[in-house]
Amino acid sequence: MPIYLPQATASTADSLTPRQIVAELDKFVVGQAQAKRAVAIALRNRMRRQKLPPELAEEVAPKNILMIGPTGVGKTEIARRLARLAQSPFIKVEASKFTEVGYVGRDVESMVRDLTELAVDMVRDERLVEVRERAKQNAEERVLDLLLPPIEPAGNSDEVNAAREQVRRTREKFREQLRDGQLDNRSLQIDVRDKSFPSFEVLAGSSVEEIDINVKDMLPGLFQGRSRKRSMPVPEALEYLVKEEEQKLVDMESVGRSAVERVEQAGIIFIDEIDKIAGHESKHGPDVSREGV
Repeated sequence: MPIYLPQATASTADSLTPRQIVAELDKFVVGQAQAKRAVAIALRNRMRRQKLPPELAEEVAPKNILMIGPTGVGKTEIARRLARLAQSPFIKVEASKFTEVGYVGRDVESMVRDLTELAVDMVRDERLVEVRERAKQNAEERVLDLLLPPIEPAGNSDEVNAAREQVRRTREKFREQLRDGQLDNRSLQIDVRDKSFPSFEVLAGSSVEEIDINVKDMLPGLFQGRSRKRSMPVPEALEYLVKEEEQKLVDMESVGRSAVERVEQAGIIFIDEIDKIAGHESKHGPDVSREGV
């Protein structure tokens, strides 16, 4: 299943040496010095590869790492912590679920799809953090527009200027009350998009990986949702409008491109239980393998 890892601290893997990476892993995993050293060198080499000219980077292929050890010695935790340190998309899958496609198991390519979806979520969350303050400002202005609908004063220039100044002062007063929570007991009518989707059936025996058709592209009108008026308290309306503004400010095409690049350059797929499908043929009996690969 996909595992989302939060952002690392201020120190990034770009500036860490293998020795420093091992020191970070030592905080969470006891022992396993050889494994830590191997993954630290691999991570450092990957970062160095990204700094090479494109024509040279193509000649340097990242290497896979095979970790062998009993269950519970820290194989998964080392990979998980390494991904968090490098701010890389990371998923853990079980090899036994990806065998004999069409007979049992899933399509191996679904691992990359799951990793890409995870990377999209990671990049989108990062972009949302970047635009959050601007989104809050835009949402605040929309709430004030609902509380004080804009009007165009009439009269001579002096009267118009005086009226506009009065509206500005009133708006600033409402802004202070909004930030202080003095308007929390009031309600607003805002346009809310209905997110309900039409239901449809999938033929039995078909998996999600086998359906390579984007239904939303085929039927865009069904998934856009309809807007309807809804009354909600000011705090709830402000929170809804902030999220709506965040979605407007984030360019999903750019997010998709960055996510694909992150998967290509920094993605980590941890394949567990390889020993379950590559065990000794001469082994018999009901005993469960605890060797761990």
